[in-house]
Amino acid sequence: MKKLFWLLASIAFGADEIRFALHDEPKTLDPLVAADENAETLRYLTEGVLVRINRSTQKPEAELATSWKTSKDGRKIAFTLRQGVKYPDGSAFSSEDVVETFHRLMDPGLHSPIADTFKTDKGSVVVHAEGPYTVVADFPAPAGGMERLFDAVSIVSRSAAQRPAPGLGPFLVAERKPGVSILLKRNPAYWKSGLPRVDAIRIEIQQNRDLELLRFQRGELHLIDKITPDLYERLATQAPAAAVDAGPTLESEFLWFNQARQSPLPEYKKEWFRSTAFRRAVSAAINRADLCRVVYHGHAVPAAGPISPANKQWFKDGTPDAFDPGAAQRRLESAGFKLHNGALHDATGNLVEFSVVTNAGSKARERMSILIQQDLAKLGMKLNIVTLDFPSLIERITRSLNYEACLLGLVNVDSDPSSLMNVLLSSAANHPWNPAEKHPETAWEAEIDRLMLAQAATADDHTRKKDFDRVQEILREQAPVIYLLHPNALSAVSPQLGGVKVAAFFPRTFWDVQHITVRNKVTGP
Repeated sequence: MKKLFWLLASIAFGADEIRFALHDEPKTLDPLVAADENAETLRYLTEGVLVRINRSTQKPEAELATSWKTSKDGRKIAFTLRQGVKYPDGSAFSSEDVVETFHRLMDPGLHSPIADTFKTDKGSVVVHAEGPYTVVADFPAPAGGMERLFDAVSIVSRSAAQRPAPGLGPFLVAERKPGVSILLKRNPAYWKSGLPRVDAIRIEIQQNRDLELLRFQRGELHLIDKITPDLYERLATQAPAAAVDAGPTLESEFLWFNQARQSPLPEYKKEWFRSTAFRRAVSAAINRADLCRVVYHGHAVPAAGPISPANKQWFKDGTPDAFDPGAAQRRLESAGFKLHNGALHDATGNLVEFSVVTNAGSKARERMSILIQQDLAKLGMKLNIVTLDFPSLIERITRSLNYEACLLGLVNVDSDPSSLMNVLLSSAANHPWNPAEKHPETAWEAEIDRLMLAQAATADDHTRKKDFDRVQEILREQAPVIYLLHPNALSAVSPQLGGVKVAAFFPRTFWDVQHITVRNKVTGP
């Protein structure tokens, strides 16, 4: 019966079209400021890059650059560009496009989170052309793994009449119905001969994940790039061949408190959230093993920091904070908090009550919030749970700063620590607990800045490892972010598709979209 559903859906929707869903509207169509997973999905499918990280091997591969060479001092990388490539408007791709892209990217007025990965303590990268098909990126200091950074930079046209403009990726945005769907069609100017192998991709905006799975089972959708643990278990029981667990990811789920001085929160709450003792007490009170077992059905591992154990090169050995309510209570008492009639109060008598915001529609995060709520209640804390649509959530945590705590996740597509620059640098717009600080507001943030910039400024992996190990230690000591768990890569793939290679890193199911085919094609009489 399921095969019949898939065949009928193939007839109804068009046999040469891949279909999947995003859970929210992309925040932007500008590839140079893409930060959320939905915008990153469009960027990945429609834009071209100099170097692409293979999501399976995690090694860099040539794309718009046919080759590259790093100088002996580790300060310079020269790219030889692919010739004969054209933008959809017919203009030829050349070194001038790369130079213009980096000019826009590094403009402070753009506020691009991608630009943060090209900064070191010595300054920022400078890109210049040496002829029409050679570009050179000069780093102010030796930089480790510098070629990997260029996977995140879409090369935009210097001559586009409007922005964002059609790019050099395999697909173009053909139609957009806000809140409903996005239709991508094959880029006729795509430089890879005979690719992509399908004519179109139809992306639905579908916040309800249960409905997403139902539509997948009916054959109306071909892929679920990230399926929740509950729905994965259901699918694995009903259609085990379609359920894929690709193992541990580089991603993390975490909780943080709003420490921004300019936030509209009461001063006494700001004092709680800036207290290391308070944050570490909350960390010790959370049962991470329960989160993995109850919410993820065992398809996750407890987190000790931002780096997953799957990242063998950069993971610093260490165990997550032990679940220890007693130790948590002692930390709170040392900071002046006291229990009165089962409720926790601070040193001036304020009841410890706060809210955590998370994105609506994520059952995993909603369930984690409930379990954390129960754990913190044992300390006498009252935690309220607020779910928001994703645009509203982003507005709260990046602009108005009108929130107290947030539970979210980080989609990390690269194993190199420099990919975390746009999160860990105090000046970064995506610095979660206190975004875009003009100057580090604490000594430990200044030390993280120094270490992150230093590790990005050397090609010596031993030195980089030492610096980044210390970053991980500081994050454990200060707990500005309470890392909870690293989920496994759970996906769903329809038997209608061929050539799907599932990886543990975003995008899991369509990272090699050019080679995906649709089976059961329907031909006319």
